[in-house]
Amino acid sequence: MCCSGFLKIIMFVFNGVIFLAGAAILGVGIWVTVDSSSMLGVLSHIKDAPSELSQLANVGYLLIAVGSILAIMGFLGCCGAITENKCMLLTFFIIVLIIFLAEVAGAIVVLVFKPLAEDILVKLNENFVKTIEMEYGKNEEFTTLLNNTMEQLKCCGYNNYTDFEGSPFVSSSKLYPTTCCSNDISACNETIAQKEQVKGCFKALLSLIEENAVLIGAVALGIAALEIAAMVVSMVLYNNIGK
Repeated sequence: MCCSGFLKIIMFVFNGVIFLAGAAILGVGIWVTVDSSSMLGVLSHIKDAPSELSQLANVGYLLIAVGSILAIMGFLGCCGAITENKCMLLTFFIIVLIIFLAEVAGAIVVLVFKPLAEDILVKLNENFVKTIEMEYGKNEEFTTLLNNTMEQLKCCGYNNYTDFEGSPFVSSSKLYPTTCCSNDISACNETIAQKEQVKGCFKALLSLIEENAVLIGAVALGIAALEIAAMVVSMVLYNNIGK
């Protein structure tokens, strides 16, 4: 009896963590999908963008799906443990097993995602710069999206400040975006921008991908370990109910 009570507590804690992780991933997915100032919003304006770009547009929906499933899974596990409901525990075990197998397949995809993302970013270079030259300062939506992205990533253009040469904004004002001058100078001219040499968003995105890849990998390993432990505990509780 004591052992059963301890297992119920462990089961509740495991699934509470899984539920919170799912809720967090769901929140990030909603933010990525809804937030119009994200990099995905900027990329949608790029003319003749590589076809692989469409794969990145589904990242938000994937996170929403994964987060929702994890949240439901954690909820079922907690309720099953507290109420000693065999149906919930069995449903929980099956869902966790399916998710675990899917994560193994997903891990393989993640291993090739970083090179894929780098390849897409390289292919985007020429088209991104052309879009800046044609639209920045002329297309209000694109200009706002790019400004927000550069502020978030602390970067300037795709490669550097020279990407804005010939753009409607520079042609009319003879100034560059303030993010191209790292000292928050209100009037960022070519001389200051050349001296500051703020990194381009291409390098900033690669750094972001590398940092997040490590974080996502660590979180995935932690969740996988919790899932294995939760499956074992759920089956022990399932077999002990009614005895």
